[in-house]
Amino acid sequence: MSGSEKEKDPAALKEEGNTLFKAGDMKGAACCYTKALKLSDSGAESAVLYRNRSACYLKLEEFTKAEADASKALDTDPGDVKARFRRAQAFQKLGRLDQAFLDVQSCAQLEPKNKAFQDLLRQLGAQIQQKSVQLNSTDARVQQMFSLLLDASAQDADRQKAAQNLVVLSREDAGAEQIFRNDGVKLIQKLLHSKQEDVVLSALRTLVGLCTGHQSRTMAIVNELGMEQLCAVMGSGASTVSLAACHLLQVMFEALTEGMKREIRGKDEAILPEPSKELRSMLRHLLEMMPASNVSGPGRDSAINLLVKQVPRKSLKSPDNSLTLWVIDQGLKKVLEVAGTVPELSQGPPLTDNTHMSCSVLLSKLYSDLKSDAERENFNKLCEEYVQQHFSQTGLDTKLRAIQTVSVLLQGPSDVGNRTLEMSGMVDAVISLCASEDVTHQQVAVEALIHAAGKAKRASFITANGVALLKDLYKKSENDRIRVRALVGLCKLGSAGGTDFSMKQFAEGSTLKLAKQCRKWLCNESLPPTSRRWSVEGLAYLTFDADVKEDLVEDKNALLAMFELAKSEDKTVLFALGSTLVNCTNSYEVEKPDPQMVELAKYAKQHVPEEHPKDAPSYVEKRLVRLLEAGVVSALVCTVKQESPALTEACRECIAKVFLALVERQEDRGTVVAQGGGKALIPLASENTAVGKIKAAQALAKITITSNPEIAFPGERIYETVRPLVSLLSLECTLLQNFEALMALTNLAGIGERLRQKIMKEKAVPKIEGYMFEEHDLVRASATECMCNLVLSTEVQELYLATGNDRLKLLILYCGEEDERLRKAAAGTLAMLTAAQPELCARIPGTTTHWLEILQALLLCEISDLRHRGVVIVLNMMEAEKSLAETLMESEVLEILSVLAKGGTTQAVSKIAQNCLDKAVEYKIIMNREGKEERKGSEP
Repeated sequence: MSGSEKEKDPAALKEEGNTLFKAGDMKGAACCYTKALKLSDSGAESAVLYRNRSACYLKLEEFTKAEADASKALDTDPGDVKARFRRAQAFQKLGRLDQAFLDVQSCAQLEPKNKAFQDLLRQLGAQIQQKSVQLNSTDARVQQMFSLLLDASAQDADRQKAAQNLVVLSREDAGAEQIFRNDGVKLIQKLLHSKQEDVVLSALRTLVGLCTGHQSRTMAIVNELGMEQLCAVMGSGASTVSLAACHLLQVMFEALTEGMKREIRGKDEAILPEPSKELRSMLRHLLEMMPASNVSGPGRDSAINLLVKQVPRKSLKSPDNSLTLWVIDQGLKKVLEVAGTVPELSQGPPLTDNTHMSCSVLLSKLYSDLKSDAERENFNKLCEEYVQQHFSQTGLDTKLRAIQTVSVLLQGPSDVGNRTLEMSGMVDAVISLCASEDVTHQQVAVEALIHAAGKAKRASFITANGVALLKDLYKKSENDRIRVRALVGLCKLGSAGGTDFSMKQFAEGSTLKLAKQCRKWLCNESLPPTSRRWSVEGLAYLTFDADVKEDLVEDKNALLAMFELAKSEDKTVLFALGSTLVNCTNSYEVEKPDPQMVELAKYAKQHVPEEHPKDAPSYVEKRLVRLLEAGVVSALVCTVKQESPALTEACRECIAKVFLALVERQEDRGTVVAQGGGKALIPLASENTAVGKIKAAQALAKITITSNPEIAFPGERIYETVRPLVSLLSLECTLLQNFEALMALTNLAGIGERLRQKIMKEKAVPKIEGYMFEEHDLVRASATECMCNLVLSTEVQELYLATGNDRLKLLILYCGEEDERLRKAAAGTLAMLTAAQPELCARIPGTTTHWLEILQALLLCEISDLRHRGVVIVLNMMEAEKSLAETLMESEVLEILSVLAKGGTTQAVSKIAQNCLDKAVEYKIIMNREGKEERKGSEP
């Protein structure tokens, strides 16, 4: 049957699915069954296909789908025992033990002698009994805690302890359910009104336990507590309480949104209403918090942070951006109101040092989530209307609000910021206010000028008109806040050439002078952190110049001051810090120009970028050493821990690039791990830009290759490294990244079965097999080494046992290759496979006519490791079948083994060679005469 005919025949697709299932390709099998279901018009045939696909989903650990397919099979044929058993297995994994018990009980009644049914029945009976005991004991504990918390005469310390115990209890499924069913939410509502911060925190953390991963409970809690109360708690003055409330709302959002995505089935879940009403209610309250004067600065930052995380699409592949459009329609002007607030003026809500940056991030995220020109035009129009409304009024305060809004837009969606900047009179107003005698007016205007200078459309105009003005402010202003900002403006304009040594805006030595002043401000502890942060901003631009990099890394006080700022509450410094460190470590992307194109450019008298001599690898290496000595790792670890919108994906990418540079030298990796770098890299590899994820994953790979993974990533953390490493097994990554990922996975696969299972769960095995065919010797060998460790798992052994593939043949052919590393890996894999699965031994002669020559070459090899692997393979084959032993003994293998057994090689090889001969004697293939082995029937 041709391929096109097979695609149209459900029976052929079903057979193909069965073959793939036996070969261990569950995804491929499920795909075949799905295609067959679309073509099948027979109810009985569809029932079998659903049952088979259910088995695939069980293996893939997609238990909801497995249960759904098994149920569809049973709808057609209620007596299908296999389908009912598979549904019981799915129910068990989903925690629906009662339903699982009923299904497997029916199976056992139909086939009472089936051992699998009886085993699962006993297992479920024990699980149900254990759950019942747990519920009863938990119920008593909950009642005891509630009684204590309701007792007004109880000691505060006892009540606090009870509240903390509730938190612990809420993290257990049974405990959370008991708290919820014992009117726990009403009691927690009373605790939220407590004047004791510890009690309020315990109440919030208990609610986190109740809501985590549970949609129906979350909806009930949102409706019972009301968003007003939760937002009021988040908007309170205490930053710890505000952060705890923010975390609770984050958990609630996740529970509701995940609930909408999850496939819902079964009577209990089917009656749940759509949670979008609660989601919109939560978002509306967050937007109302924006301009509210009774909300604290940290509370407002938390609300912005939640909007940043929850509103835009998680993936641009998703077509639905309705939530973003709704937020723009309902709340964009509220966000702009916060963006335009100048804290030094009397009007406006209270802000923190991070609020404006957080607004920039939110506005940028909303704008990036728009799909069409019409949507973007509407966003632009709303922003322009808001700015124009304030700029056109006569009062100076409203003009300042307009300029401040433009500043925030320039830091966020810069296209929108540019359009508002080009509004009639805006740039003139900014430049004239720079000369104001009022420090607040000057500060707002200078900051707007700095942000405008980085935008291509305005940079040349501001370079022509702003440099003289900024120099004047820097020299003549008596206020340090203005002087440091003017200095940053000069730094920004002076770095327009980037890393191109031949493109400098200012005279020779000017950038060094500016950098020296930046370092001076940075170390001046009498300045407020906000002003010192601006000096880091200046260095972020100036460190494009290699001379500036050299001076900075030699100034240990400046480095320490910069790292201390990174640990402070002002998180707006994070991107500037990341950019400065990327420049100092040369971890930015630079495309090397084609030498022929360079020559052509010179001939055509076009500009050719030049690299600074101090950007050579030897200089970069010295700078990395200086940064490590100054404590750069602990500073970066602190930045990654922060829950702040200022820690944008661009910022995370910078940090990932710096980490990769820091672990480049093998001798530095221990320092990075000891200071927490390994732990920090794991979130950077999952929450980042596409480039940032790869850089963080590559840094993880380098650490895993040379450090003991169990020490570098202790406890459960080691399992979190697998997914980032597997992500590097992609055609989009370089061969070096592929190679390092394979090396790292080899180390992990050698540690234990649970890690091997995790690697398989991440679908790494087919990718590793693909790299076993790679042309590059090192990549091919490292993939084979990884497979050598993975074959310790029975699931991987089953892939080799499956018929209809050339996996075994490939290993045997690789045993005969010239590349020593590849031969060792292939021979090691074959030795372990033939020991674990003796039936594979009988297939070896059928793989290639050269199999015997390859084995003999291993036995005769001068490399002892290869000889050792060779004799193990021969022994495994001889122990597996007498006929194989006869074939081997009829060849030159007998003579080779005889020589090896007598010595002249390692003791281990001699011993195994003798074992082979002993086996041949046991089979009576050869006779033992005076210690000599001879073929039976040969001449005396």
